[in-house]
Amino acid sequence: MKYLLSLWVGINLCLGFSVVAWGSEDEFGTFKRPFAVDSLWNSKPVNPQFTNFEIPLSKYFPAVQQGTYSTGVFLAKETDAPVKVYGYPERKGVWDPDSEQVKPFVTIPHWPKEVIPASGSDGHADIVDEGLGIIHSFWQLKFKDGRWMAEQYAWTRLDGRGWGDPAHYFQGARAAAVPSLAGIIRQHEIEDQKPVFEHALAISLTDNGLSPKPAYIFPATSADTYSEKRHFGQIPEGALLMLPQSFDESKIQSSPKMKKIVRTLKTYGAYVVDENYGTPYVIYVENGPVSFNLNRPKLSWDNQVADELNLIRSSLRQVASADKWINGAGQEFIPARNFNLLSMRGPWTLKQGDSLGEFDTLTQAVMFGPTSRPVTQDNYSGRGMQAILWARPKVGETFRFRAITTGGAKVSMRILDKSRQQALYQTKLLENGDSETFTWPSSDFVPMLSVTSGVGSSSSARAELIKISR
Repeated sequence: MKYLLSLWVGINLCLGFSVVAWGSEDEFGTFKRPFAVDSLWNSKPVNPQFTNFEIPLSKYFPAVQQGTYSTGVFLAKETDAPVKVYGYPERKGVWDPDSEQVKPFVTIPHWPKEVIPASGSDGHADIVDEGLGIIHSFWQLKFKDGRWMAEQYAWTRLDGRGWGDPAHYFQGARAAAVPSLAGIIRQHEIEDQKPVFEHALAISLTDNGLSPKPAYIFPATSADTYSEKRHFGQIPEGALLMLPQSFDESKIQSSPKMKKIVRTLKTYGAYVVDENYGTPYVIYVENGPVSFNLNRPKLSWDNQVADELNLIRSSLRQVASADKWINGAGQEFIPARNFNLLSMRGPWTLKQGDSLGEFDTLTQAVMFGPTSRPVTQDNYSGRGMQAILWARPKVGETFRFRAITTGGAKVSMRILDKSRQQALYQTKLLENGDSETFTWPSSDFVPMLSVTSGVGSSSSARAELIKISR
């Protein structure tokens, strides 16, 4: 996967977002304020209603932590050189969950010299490239034997939702498929003197707090592996936890930092993004030179801090619903839930032509090189539609299938029965901008995609499948 600058600029055409200018800290979609103004990370619910489940006690006290299992966030500059990140020697390469492939390496166009992964086994580190509008998110990143290595790499838009969607379902290194910088208390926020952190926080729970089924809910698109076997609580990943407005702030006396956390939990809340080992909850703080130590000077353990963290634990509740939502600009809005369901990931089978086009995660398209005759390829696997729990099509709903192609490429879709023997619906072979509207035919189905390249110069093909009615 060769992420060269020309390819990144090409994202502008294929995904509909542009290469951005270097932003100020007051703008959304920038290094200091990631994600869109209406991202749920930057938004707050009004009059939330709660479930009754209380986060249980566990082996350790709750924590607000930098360090081992948090993450550093590093700003890439246009002058930073590219770096290849390889898989570990005992692995076949770097796992790319979006394409669902292991790749020998990924090339990051601009790599900051100061990158330091978290020292824990997760090895989190996120690189923000404002010029390209991308957050690179790594799991188990390490510099070893003279090269950078990682177990997993994913990316998300700096100006995006900060969550996966049904098509691009894994967009970061956390189990909930978000980048590890999402929701963390940032270095520049620790001493900014504001009454709250102006975004939802990132929180993890341990096995007795997390739900086995469903393992995740909207807006999350994934959860920890083996959740059904390990978890026995009631809170899914992706859930928003908050302190009720009735929580008595006067009981928080240990430090202004603790009060600020409490006010943030009452205003924005915290999204469950991961599992931890043995801690009722962990709220994450960015690694860096500014400390977020909640203990009083010269104390490695503070009973008052521990008691207050435990009081927060007993009062946190999952948000079940809200009357409305307010975005980062103070405007009322309805959070988006209707997303493209189709991915062009493989595996693809060559039906005609000389060589397969390849899925490119950055453009979310099948890319063809120059060819003297059409290349036709099919995807029978069903992996073009990830089975996101809250996004599965229902019988009778109306959908629009739309082609987004370049260079004369075409795309079509068949909806097969579960045995793959009968086509329940089949679209026409569509060119760029063409669309077709139909009613979803069955609850038991396998999607099959087909793409045909253009002839001559390079071409690309992707498609969108979006619900347009209930």
